[in-house]
Amino acid sequence: MLQKTRGIVLRSIKYGETSLICNIFTEEYGLCAYMIKGVRSNQKKNLRAGLLQVSSLLDFVADHKPNRNLQHIREFQAAFIYKSIQEEIIKNSIATFSVELLQRLLPQEEPMPELFDFAYHYFISLDNVNTASAANYPLFFIIQCGKHLGYNVLGNYSTQTPFLDSIEGTFSNQPPMAGLALYDDDITAIAQLIRIESIKELTSIPMNSAMRNRLLDWYIQFLQHHTQHLSGLKSLEILRLILH
Repeated sequence: MLQKTRGIVLRSIKYGETSLICNIFTEEYGLCAYMIKGVRSNQKKNLRAGLLQVSSLLDFVADHKPNRNLQHIREFQAAFIYKSIQEEIIKNSIATFSVELLQRLLPQEEPMPELFDFAYHYFISLDNVNTASAANYPLFFIIQCGKHLGYNVLGNYSTQTPFLDSIEGTFSNQPPMAGLALYDDDITAIAQLIRIESIKELTSIPMNSAMRNRLLDWYIQFLQHHTQHLSGLKSLEILRLILH
């Protein structure tokens, strides 16, 4: 049946002479694959493939049928026009990393409206934020994705529990026996990041690039104990180079 929904484009590949196949994280159906026919036609009215770039936000109508691997989009339009993500290399690198995380973490065709709503507004915020204030966005995104998927760090940081175990995902009174260890300022920073709910609070957590890299490595290792899909993140090294 025809269904209106919002979506975030996670992947777009050419198909045939004029069509695209896109992986889209949708509000109604979760992660789905869609065929968009004729969108790469040379006719001027069909030059709309630019609206289907990775991280684009869409409103669209799809012919959605259960148990079909490839759904069909009938009509679409931009839900939000980016002003800076596609042009600014720092924001584009952050968006690319965030999109890859979603591709790796999302189950196929399982609705996750709360995670969708968070991700949708995250990309709008990334587009609007001053570039100098965007460096903490990747950490915030991966932590919030983990929470929405049920991968939570347990306990609280205190003088009695000053250590964080990446295997158990808990604050404890004993240093971890395995996995990446965090110390002192790193522990304080990640405890703050785990607690915050609003992206506006990110600027209150001072971090340099070395600390961000350590915390990102720790959190990726933590998630790898719950899912096997985060090894070899292609966008991670580029992100490190950009956010030096």
